[in-house]
Amino acid sequence: MFVSRSTAHSERRNTISMSNLTMHSPVTLFGSELKNRFVLAPLTRGRATESRVPNQIMGDYYEQRATAGLVITEATVISEEGIGWIDSPGIYTEEMVAGWKSIVDRVHSQGSKIVLQLWHCGRASHSDFHNGELPFSASAVGIENDHIHTPKGKKAYETPKAMTKEDIANTMNDFRQAALNAKAAGFDGLEVHAANGYLINQFLDGVSNQRDDEYGGSIENRMRFLKEALAAVQEVFPADKIGVRLSPNGVFNAMGCDDYKELYTAVVKELNQQGIGYLHLMDGLAFGFHERGEPMTLADFRPLFDNTIIGNCGYTIEAANEAVGDKQADMIAFGRPYITNPDLPERYKNNWPLTPFEDMTHWYGGGAEGYTDYPNYKAS
Repeated sequence: MFVSRSTAHSERRNTISMSNLTMHSPVTLFGSELKNRFVLAPLTRGRATESRVPNQIMGDYYEQRATAGLVITEATVISEEGIGWIDSPGIYTEEMVAGWKSIVDRVHSQGSKIVLQLWHCGRASHSDFHNGELPFSASAVGIENDHIHTPKGKKAYETPKAMTKEDIANTMNDFRQAALNAKAAGFDGLEVHAANGYLINQFLDGVSNQRDDEYGGSIENRMRFLKEALAAVQEVFPADKIGVRLSPNGVFNAMGCDDYKELYTAVVKELNQQGIGYLHLMDGLAFGFHERGEPMTLADFRPLFDNTIIGNCGYTIEAANEAVGDKQADMIAFGRPYITNPDLPERYKNNWPLTPFEDMTHWYGGGAEGYTDYPNYKAS
């Protein structure tokens, strides 16, 4: 199911007065003015090699795409236990910190801000990543009828281990240390990944969280893990330098609970009360929809959240301009268009053609080909 954004936004034209804001207007975030409202969405590209240390080619990639006012890094694991993707980067060793610092400096040299997305895959992993040990999750509930690419090939997901109180405490320490490492690397802020069926989302969603302790059952209990993770990183970064990514409509990694509207309303109210700096919403349906009811939109969340809202998933430039023009969002993240168009804001500003992303051969893993070899547009 896919709902046209232009249709959805057009239906609101009569009730919301349009402003003069566009995606190319400056915006304030983290107390600084950003050059535009474009966000490089977090895109897992698998270029960190087996060492998981950020490297020169990753720096090339991010510097090229620092045409966005805000750069959000690809999902970055907070610990070895959080791993669930081949050659994704980490933030848990000194070498990783040094690697990320080089990238942060290069993005800053282009006049952009950069935040690190903190990731723990939870059950969206496999024992092949963990020396034969099963991955953790909220409960011993697996992802059914799906497969994962592991270092040993494509395999079915396994039934994970339910996290003990000690496991949860250790993971909170990992979040805290990851935040310390991110600060040492010079990041402007953090994004806590609570979307797309990864560990925090596994605690939020009643499909994967079947616990009967203080971390399960009621919405308040299912929010506890997220709140503790936020408390851990707020020991390092202030709340207004932290973002949270949510996917209220998402089905990816077998998500989707019947009380999703009540759940995400409560989550966003909590984030607002904490003064979290930005809310990164996967509000589009291009990434899949659980169809448990009507999709939640920016209009559902704007009245609940006072700080910056970033919309994401399937936006065209027309829909993005409309969203910021009617003040439903403050910024919009672009993913796939940025893969092949490092100068995306200028292409949209000048109505230059986009390089299509038809070839997915080099999306994940490899070297420069299909990663850093896409040129800026040259006007004739």
